[in-house]
Amino acid sequence: MAEEYRIERDSIGEVQVPADALWGAQTQRAVQNFPISGLTFGRRFIRALGVVKQAAARANSDLEMIDASIAAAIDDAAEEVIQGDHDEHFPVDVFQTGSGTSSNMNANEVIARLANERVDADVHPNDHVNFGQSSNDVIPTAMHVAGLLALEEDVLPALEHLRDALADQEAAFAGVVKTGRTHLQDATPVTLGQEFGGYRTQIEHGIGRVQRATGELAPLALGGTAVGTGLNTHEEFASLAATYISEITGVDVHEAPDHFEAQAAHDAMGQAHAALRTVAGSMTKIANDLRLLASGPRNGLEEITQPENQPGSSIMPGKVNPVIAEAINQVHVQVVGNDAAIAAGAAGGQLELNLYKPVIAHNFLESARLIADGSEVFADRFIVRLSANQEHCEEQVEWSMALATALNPHIGYDKAAETAKTALEEGKTVREVAIEKGYLTPDEADEVLDPAKMTTPGILGDD
Repeated sequence: MAEEYRIERDSIGEVQVPADALWGAQTQRAVQNFPISGLTFGRRFIRALGVVKQAAARANSDLEMIDASIAAAIDDAAEEVIQGDHDEHFPVDVFQTGSGTSSNMNANEVIARLANERVDADVHPNDHVNFGQSSNDVIPTAMHVAGLLALEEDVLPALEHLRDALADQEAAFAGVVKTGRTHLQDATPVTLGQEFGGYRTQIEHGIGRVQRATGELAPLALGGTAVGTGLNTHEEFASLAATYISEITGVDVHEAPDHFEAQAAHDAMGQAHAALRTVAGSMTKIANDLRLLASGPRNGLEEITQPENQPGSSIMPGKVNPVIAEAINQVHVQVVGNDAAIAAGAAGGQLELNLYKPVIAHNFLESARLIADGSEVFADRFIVRLSANQEHCEEQVEWSMALATALNPHIGYDKAAETAKTALEEGKTVREVAIEKGYLTPDEADEVLDPAKMTTPGILGDD
């Protein structure tokens, strides 16, 4: 059965549009021109487009630039876009015109069609929904709004959840003394709680970096129109629309101090994404450490026991792999790739316009989603389900050659090194050799070579 079409017209001519589509001619041409990736903008970006159009309608109504009844109809239609009622009517591929004009016109056409159902007037996509705007300032504004909302509503709460899960394990493992490692070789003792405290601090710093990154996205390009001069818009439009965007979203935004910079460069997106790349690196470092600590279960480090999330092998019965940690490793790799694309795109502006807006927006929002969802999964399905092999940790730390470090202040580095070498060659503990050589009495050895005491600052054995 043939699909039904209607005829729409634009400045180029006629085009067939699916009969039930809310979009118009320019969106349809984009669908035909860019069958490239099959990737379309998701909820975050569509919502941001609706926010921009709603704020613009309110500002233009206040400034008497468009009829109040038309503005109200646009406002109501944009609200439906904000709420996600029409996401299926945003079909344009991410890989499109570099300004994002196709996505801007997609929003203009959808909102105009919805508005026309509400008011006895001809609501025009360009003359009304896009009044006082250009794709060149709408799309970077939507990029910042979508990015801000993703950071504040998704990324930060998820990272705080991960931090709290690590903090809980930090407390739970505070009394588990184990071998520290540098260069993947035995080093002086630490507690498992101290290691988890380091992980918790990494994520805390990441939270701070992301919080600071939100400030990069607060300035909005809206009001610069085509090239940054503000041609065809009211001089108060930009600041008023920004106020409405803050009111609608609950995030603090303001008019960009320099519209030429805001449209020609996307350094802010690059800088903000750098925070995401860094926190993804923190997460993969933690995941790698936990994979090592859980290696085994009999022929590895075996210091922690990982959760049995799923069978690990199609051929080896009983094998369990650190699948959640591995997924976090893959999130990091993808975020690094996204960062490379964003950095290259942000540097690719030419004169008054950066032509990498869609791909920058898509990659930024993908990274935010991966980190937010990954943090939740990492916390709930891995971190909180880890347990310590305390007895094994204590046995292993007693065998560590690095215990000889505590001998340095008492017998000197050379004798301590001799003790460690002898212990390794003869298969004995540092404690046993130090007593045999007469360097320490048994009581002194108990005091100086106490692994738990080595996990805090000080020289052991001093009165």
